[in-house]
Amino acid sequence: MIKAIGLSLLVLSAPAFASLELANKNACMGCHAVANKVLGPAYQEVAKKYAGQKDAQAALAKSIKAGGAGKWGQIPMPAQPQLSDADAAKLAAWILGGAK
Repeated sequence: MIKAIGLSLLVLSAPAFASLELANKNACMGCHAVANKVLGPAYQEVAKKYAGQKDAQAALAKSIKAGGAGKWGQIPMPAQPQLSDADAAKLAAWILGGAK
């Protein structure tokens, strides 16, 4: 539990540019944008969808790593197994914060 809290604090305190850099490095921005739908939903829309869910960051990080289809339409999101759990959590926190 303490380890998870520490990771959450680390993720929440990470600079926004680091998460944008992480999204670019992992080709996320090829299918997503901050405010506009590309192939996948805009990050701001993702943040709205998960708003108010108590496990939003963990659920989104899991979805990023596992990929999936049907949540946002017909186009599937490929799995991202190369991402570490920490990087997936960092991306999820950044997205849930409006990708700012």
